[in-house]
Amino acid sequence: MTDQQTLPASESTTPAALVTKMATAGRAAQRDLARASDAEKAAALRAAAGEIRARQAGILDANAQDIAAATAGGLSGAMLDRLKLDPARLEAIAAAIENVASLPDPVGEEIARSVAPAGMTLVRRRIPIGLIGIIYESRPNVTADAAALCLRSGNAALLRGGSEAVHSNRALHAAFAAGVASAGLPEDAIQLLPTQDRAAVGAMLKAAGLIDMIVPRGGKGLVARVQADARVPVLAHLDGICHTYIHAHADPAMAQAIAVNAKMRRTGICGAMETLLIDAGFTGAGAVVAALLDAGCALRGDGRAQALDPRIGAARADDWDTEYLDAILSVAVVDGMDAALAHIAAHSSGHTDAIVTDDDAAATRFLAEVDSAIVMHNASSQFADGGEFGLGAEIGIATGRLHARGPVALEGLTTYKWQVLGSGQARA
Repeated sequence: MTDQQTLPASESTTPAALVTKMATAGRAAQRDLARASDAEKAAALRAAAGEIRARQAGILDANAQDIAAATAGGLSGAMLDRLKLDPARLEAIAAAIENVASLPDPVGEEIARSVAPAGMTLVRRRIPIGLIGIIYESRPNVTADAAALCLRSGNAALLRGGSEAVHSNRALHAAFAAGVASAGLPEDAIQLLPTQDRAAVGAMLKAAGLIDMIVPRGGKGLVARVQADARVPVLAHLDGICHTYIHAHADPAMAQAIAVNAKMRRTGICGAMETLLIDAGFTGAGAVVAALLDAGCALRGDGRAQALDPRIGAARADDWDTEYLDAILSVAVVDGMDAALAHIAAHSSGHTDAIVTDDDAAATRFLAEVDSAIVMHNASSQFADGGEFGLGAEIGIATGRLHARGPVALEGLTTYKWQVLGSGQARA
């Protein structure tokens, strides 16, 4: 169904025409943005943060409309938590924008310098990617995070948020764009599609030559569709099936604290633990599963896990490959490191996997052999976040192997070019 009433009267209501027009405007704005100085981009971001604070009441009213509609529509508690804004979360959004403003500008950074055999100086230097399309669901903070990271790295952005957050996204985008314009930078550098027509997503995915990269943030269905249909390079991850392995030589108190936090701090984020692996030689297993159950988490386990506590239900085969995004956890008891590594290799989505152990040799092996974007030792997987990594707000967690991996922030939104500085050389 097309949300036609959101389109300006003068605008074509064909999604492909709308995407073409906005992408063309975004590319033109990006050329202007690429000439902006570090100070000008930082000032624009601080102005955007100021506008978000100044418009708090209106943004929260818009979010309340989305929450009411989502509640009536039966959206899960975890998804409602992703959608909800309050004064503290809105202040965190504004602060994150200011944090991005304070980060070093990656554009123009010299990556490497060498001298070619013919005597020319070769310089690799960071440049923006161009126009980045961001397709996302539920979380309205992505509107501000993506806009801030794109602008700071010299990229234009074409945003397409989910229908469940439509009013929140529009209010946040309006505030951000007003701040950018007040600072003298092109407002078209950060655009939000004014329609929820799904055909607009298809048009973005086919806009090769106009959009330089697509970043999807949302559920498995959205990301799978983007990866299947895109004619534009995609930076994405499908699932956050994150494991925590409690090794035989883990500290029991530490293991319990990490396991509860990794699952229950926020169950609806992609860094939440979805499978707990407990070494058969770990003596504190019963206390760990009891703590999770007492915290309100439903556990589904294999036979040996079920023997730890009668409240643990039986796991089905598909539980080991499920991203619950809820207070549900799969639990398996494994016979040592080899079995843990084999389970992770078979079921991990390559997002974040962690080991809890006091054995440095075991930790070293785990960190080396687990092939995920983020691998942790004695830390909760909930730390899988660009802000926690000191990168500022992130545009997403990439689990592929090309271009960028893990939290994608400013550096991940740049590419590079070669500058060749000669003194009259001509090739024979």
